[in-house]
Amino acid sequence: MVLNRLLSFAHVIVAVGSRSETQKEMEKLEMNGGFRFQMPVHYPRYGKSDYEKMEEWKVDMLLREYGLSFRGSLEEKREFAMGTFLWPDQY
Repeated sequence: MVLNRLLSFAHVIVAVGSRSETQKEMEKLEMNGGFRFQMPVHYPRYGKSDYEKMEEWKVDMLLREYGLSFRGSLEEKREFAMGTFLWPDQY
């Protein structure tokens, strides 16, 4: 029991330490003009018909904006985007 608590405490210390290292790396990337993901302010407001006629570059851009990537044909990308951003009753 004591050993479990000690290991849990050690895990927390390691996780906190690694998090600060990650933050330092992100700051370096940001200063050097590197990419840093930022959640978009608005949820996409496209309907099923919009996704069905959306061009590939626009689907890729939309997915990338939300930190997602998908490899496949244009139809597969459209299906993935609809499954991700539409409610079940809209799909």
